[in-house]
Amino acid sequence: MIVILKPNPNPSQLSHLKTWLESKNVSIHESVGDSHIILGLVGDTSKLDMDLISAIDIVEDVKRVQEPYKNANRKFHEEDTVIKVGNTQIGGGTLTVMAGPCSVENEEQMLSVARSVKAAGATILRGGAFKPRTSPYAFQGLGKEGIDLLKLARKETGLPIITEIMEISQLPLFDDVDIIQVGTRNMQNFNLLRELGRQEKPVMIKRGMSATYEEWLMSAEYVMASGNENVILCERGIRTFESFTRNTLDIAAIPVLKKLSHFPVIIDPSHATGKSALVPNLAMAAVAGGADGVMIEVHNDPSKAWCDGPQSLNPEAFEKMNKKLIALHSFMKTMED
Repeated sequence: MIVILKPNPNPSQLSHLKTWLESKNVSIHESVGDSHIILGLVGDTSKLDMDLISAIDIVEDVKRVQEPYKNANRKFHEEDTVIKVGNTQIGGGTLTVMAGPCSVENEEQMLSVARSVKAAGATILRGGAFKPRTSPYAFQGLGKEGIDLLKLARKETGLPIITEIMEISQLPLFDDVDIIQVGTRNMQNFNLLRELGRQEKPVMIKRGMSATYEEWLMSAEYVMASGNENVILCERGIRTFESFTRNTLDIAAIPVLKKLSHFPVIIDPSHATGKSALVPNLAMAAVAGGADGVMIEVHNDPSKAWCDGPQSLNPEAFEKMNKKLIALHSFMKTMED
């Protein structure tokens, strides 16, 4: 259930209303917009009298919400969520470009890629320290050493860093990481999501390869229900019958998520296709489709990458693509105006 308040509600009446609602064993998620305050009521609201609440002076409207995700729901939170990270932000009309290698390999590689993507206009540095691999014999990442190298690259370039966590026990290693990524295989690791919800660091949740929109949003709900509202959603392709590409990029996810939720939406065309030649066009499609940003794999020598070289752009290709993305994003903003 959501309770929409009239503009500038009396503080005393608002406090009394919230106290009364909490006495009915429901929790309240308060969203303050430009013109209205919305109270999202989570819990068993079946016994609450909508007419009684509507009759209160400061209440403009009361609605029941049928979707199982409450905090993640656009109806509970009309304003877009904007996440501040360092000197940049995700959402709010900005174009976020996360770029870097699939795997952190060594200091020379990491610093080289970090410098090149920063020079080309990237706003966040990505890199895998822990790597969930299908084969137990494949490279699994450098672990703590990889995170240390990411932090070294951040110190040199000033770019905030994002890297993937695989299990709760690794969380202490992420104390100085700017954004924690939850990979597709962990999208429904609910114990991990709950734990990430108990800290304030932004969490980016990649869509499970066979997950529905509702399942994806329910994963975000786990994080928010534990107290962390700094959630980002990343579409990285879903599993379909098509075998030409690694996955099938669901561009429709952008307008769907914008309608259903308030989170920033990032598109990862690298994992969606598995083919570097396809990445620039799909990144352009994402920006044209209204995404808040893209996540691009970049390697200084893709042919020698320890992981996912075929889908990685070299620095020159990334720079060329990013110039187009920036120009397209500026054009799309003029169309909105």
